[in-house]
Amino acid sequence: MKLWKKLSVITMAALLVSTAISGVAVIYHSLLYNQEKTIENYKQQLNAVTYAMEKELDYEPLRGFSDTTANAYYDYVIKKYDASSYILLKENEVVCNRTPFVLKNPSDDRWRTSMGECIIQKKGRQYVLIAGRNVPVMGVQDYSLVLVRDISYLYEDIRRQAFFYFAVYFGMALLAVFAVSAMTRKTLAPLRELQQAAQDISGGMLSRRAGVSAHNEIGEVAEAFNIMAERMERQVEELSSESERRRQMLGSLTHEMKTPMTSIMGYADSLLHVRLTQVQKESALRHIYDECGRLGRVNSKLMSLIGMYDNDSISMEETSIKDVFEAVAALEENNLKTRKMKLKYTCRMETRFMDKDLIISLLVNLVDNAVKASVEGAFIYLTAQENIISVRDSGCGIPENEIPRVTEAFYMVDKARSRKAGGNGLGLALCSMIARLHGADLRIKSRTGEGTEVSVIFPE
Repeated sequence: MKLWKKLSVITMAALLVSTAISGVAVIYHSLLYNQEKTIENYKQQLNAVTYAMEKELDYEPLRGFSDTTANAYYDYVIKKYDASSYILLKENEVVCNRTPFVLKNPSDDRWRTSMGECIIQKKGRQYVLIAGRNVPVMGVQDYSLVLVRDISYLYEDIRRQAFFYFAVYFGMALLAVFAVSAMTRKTLAPLRELQQAAQDISGGMLSRRAGVSAHNEIGEVAEAFNIMAERMERQVEELSSESERRRQMLGSLTHEMKTPMTSIMGYADSLLHVRLTQVQKESALRHIYDECGRLGRVNSKLMSLIGMYDNDSISMEETSIKDVFEAVAALEENNLKTRKMKLKYTCRMETRFMDKDLIISLLVNLVDNAVKASVEGAFIYLTAQENIISVRDSGCGIPENEIPRVTEAFYMVDKARSRKAGGNGLGLALCSMIARLHGADLRIKSRTGEGTEVSVIFPE
């Protein structure tokens, strides 16, 4: 069963039950009230008639009348006070009854009390009120007066009221069913919009949003849904971009490995099938060795880059920047000596929360790039101050339009020079990833012919 139907059924059930109970309670209370007032009125009437008859029955000659004469006198007295409603008892016997009813228990003590007793008897659909009390006549005579009235009209009125109430009740209930169903459907209409939006998003429409503007709980849910959809769209776009980058990187890797593999195969084929001099053999072997080394470097950096793409958990600890600079200088010592260059470093930063090995790898790559871009005898500057670590050289520089792309995997500004220097286009991509894992930015400043400065800007 749909939600709007369940809510309609529950609401209508609660409404109908509560209304029916309250209606029955009101009708029952009305019955009791009318019944009480009717009894009170007839008891007052009985008391008034009893008071009047007391004087009529306190008639001295009455005591000497014969039974026939006395009964005629009783009949005369009763007729004066509505003969069709009263029964006169004398010493627990009926002496006058002009009512259409028969009193079965004239000796009942209830008809002899001074306050008056009242009962209601039901026979079929007829209700009869019986009220009786004694008539205080001086002397030996013992009289009681019983009032008998048909009060069925009272219950007929209540039945008519109940019939009218339930007729109106069921009519209004029918209207309420349609009204509640319509209001429930209208109230839950935003949920259908949310459902449709969810279906559209699951079908690929990632830009779909729920157009719900209600200022209630459903509106809050819709707003949260749209925020979720926005984040999901961003994540999907990021994953798509990441997937595209990896695809391009794989294609670049294939292209990058093709050249050294072709070279290795060519020299190996020459060694196997061509008669070469000793010098030519050594030259071919040296080329094979160099190309294998190049493949090894490409593989090593590529694995590092892929590893950080797949696992961004790094070991962060308080690290001395001076120790990092000394480690970088030691690792680059042979490379600098070979190129007759010098590394000058200045450290004005004491410690930093970082992964020491990854930061050393980042700086080694930057220094290595600076060495490749500089001429023999040049200086490479490594500095740290405030929240910035920089590597600066005075080499060939990078064209301004190329700077945004140098952090892409396998991208090389001067491919011929880079390959000749042993480059593979993965160094700055690796540096950019390491900086990102530390919440830092990689900023590159360069002018052609004047040098390059690469800065790692950590969050303050």
